[in-house]
Amino acid sequence: MKFGVFYAYWTNEWKGDYFHFTKKVKEIGFDILEISPTPLLDMSDKELGELKALSKDLGITLTSNVGPPKDKDISSADPAVRRKGIEFLTDLMKAMDKVDSRSIAGALYSHWPCDFTDLDKEAIWSRAVVSTGELCKTAESLGIDFCLEVLNRFETNVLNTSEEAVRFCKDVGNKACKVMLDTFHMNIEEDNIAEAIRYAGEYLGHVHVGEGNRKLPGKGSLPWSDIGKALRDINFTKGVVMEPFVMEGGQIGKDIKVWRDLSGGASPEKLDQDIRESLIFLKKAFLG
Repeated sequence: MKFGVFYAYWTNEWKGDYFHFTKKVKEIGFDILEISPTPLLDMSDKELGELKALSKDLGITLTSNVGPPKDKDISSADPAVRRKGIEFLTDLMKAMDKVDSRSIAGALYSHWPCDFTDLDKEAIWSRAVVSTGELCKTAESLGIDFCLEVLNRFETNVLNTSEEAVRFCKDVGNKACKVMLDTFHMNIEEDNIAEAIRYAGEYLGHVHVGEGNRKLPGKGSLPWSDIGKALRDINFTKGVVMEPFVMEGGQIGKDIKVWRDLSGGASPEKLDQDIRESLIFLKKAFLG
């Protein structure tokens, strides 16, 4: 297993200096920096090459995480919106290729934040399977894992459980199509988090970790040793990425629904100390 963190831990806006964060996660001891790939579209080839070179020099893997907006929903009933979404995610994967980011995760099959204006799950599912199949051909050609994030019922009506995600991947029928599980969402939806991980098995391509209130692993009550054992049981060797959201305010606070400071008034230095300690805790729980 490789361990990482989503850059948004240190900010409340969906933007950041990826060069700065690449150096930061290396210093803390992570293997992975997870980024939002959309800003890559605004970077020049020179800048993309420099980011790739920096990550290689530091031994940091870049993974990508995105929630497509509603006007780029590949499951939309509007064919024009579906096409726009397919083009958007294709462009993201081409940009990711330039920085050697080989995993894209999120509610790629729909839009996020979901507004639940369309509740015809069967029709959404069918359209999303077709669109995802097209996108996975591109992903496969680029060597990218196309990881479908399982979200709780308050954030999507499409994929809420590991079982649903595996069934969706089987419907798509492309090896690039993977499941992404997140302990925050699993804590709401799954009967047993460890068993849900075992059920995903070979389909599991990416994991997000955080407590049930989105704090750092180790600051709550989730069964981390059991979760780690389940990952070892399926021989999981891909990314385990922390996705804590502890800062209120900004667009992130609005989208994630962070209505109070969860950091305890932490200074930038304390944020670094807290996540360094969480990484030590998580490695102990997951590596056995």
